[in-house]
Amino acid sequence: MAKGSNNTVRIGFIGTGGIGSYQISHLKKMENVEVAAAADPSQAALDRVQREYQVGKVSTDWREVVKMDDLDAISVCTPNKLHYEPTVAALKAGKHVLCEKPLAMNAKEGREMIAAAKKHKKMLQIAFQWRFTSTAQMLRRANLSGKFGKVLYVRCQALRRRGIPNWGVFGQKELQGGGPMIDIGVHILEMAHYIIGSPKPISASGACFTYLGNKKSDTMCQWPGWDYKTYNVEDLAVGLVRFEDGSALVIESSFAAHIEKDEFNVQIMGTEGGGTYSPPMLFSDEAGYMMNMQPAYVGETDGFAYKMKHFVDCIRGVCPCEAPGEDGLMVQTMLDGIYESAQNRREVAIK
Repeated sequence: MAKGSNNTVRIGFIGTGGIGSYQISHLKKMENVEVAAAADPSQAALDRVQREYQVGKVSTDWREVVKMDDLDAISVCTPNKLHYEPTVAALKAGKHVLCEKPLAMNAKEGREMIAAAKKHKKMLQIAFQWRFTSTAQMLRRANLSGKFGKVLYVRCQALRRRGIPNWGVFGQKELQGGGPMIDIGVHILEMAHYIIGSPKPISASGACFTYLGNKKSDTMCQWPGWDYKTYNVEDLAVGLVRFEDGSALVIESSFAAHIEKDEFNVQIMGTEGGGTYSPPMLFSDEAGYMMNMQPAYVGETDGFAYKMKHFVDCIRGVCPCEAPGEDGLMVQTMLDGIYESAQNRREVAIK
């Protein structure tokens, strides 16, 4: 633990917007955990977290937080473009890091972040949360126990009918790296990849389409009034990823698409069985019949709450990290491949 902490885990934050505040709210419920510092370019945001959560030191310069020698860890909750520099600086300063998804803007940055963690012997955990949900754990156990046989094909969907964020910078490619694929698609992708055992990706094909977000709209929707004038990311992205073991994964992700309803699901097809995330089900052949199996109970694990507690437990040495930077890097290479393929209109190799 940090100097003079009396076994209290002391965590600093870089970025106190929506996701940062949500993380802080979870940490404040834990015993012997202190949110000791926060940085944000917005003084109003800093005033709010001090008022709501009684955060210790605050600064508009994230470098001031990184320099603090009484912190055990730092959580990076910035736009994607700002993941790399604060993460590397915090690792060099001897802090563990929880970095919001995705790992970085691209795999090159991600590799350097992981190298910094190894060099300075600190943990880099990626803020993946869907892998920790009860249903994802059920499907992962089913796979590990052989219920699916050899996984052949996975279909992932993170689709919104009209859910373009009207806050933050989610529509600005230069700050986020992309639209729904890198923002919400990353969630379903990391969960599915984890469930099937994290096979090595070798190639990707993709296509991206922008046709609604960059236009003014008076259509009734859940988050009206997004900034269409600065919107330069995709509305809909689709991708096909091939893995070294011969399996394949298809992903569909949208902020806006002409579909019946929002979808967030994973479907797995294997040689011996299959399964779905929503609803939680397993499919197999039993006693000469095709069987649909629905678990009576899978648990009620809150993936986000687990993620935050897991980060603290890892800092304390209670358990190994279940969402390491290396997992984030594999997901990042798939995202990079899909976007590169969409731009070049051809399949690309993932190195």
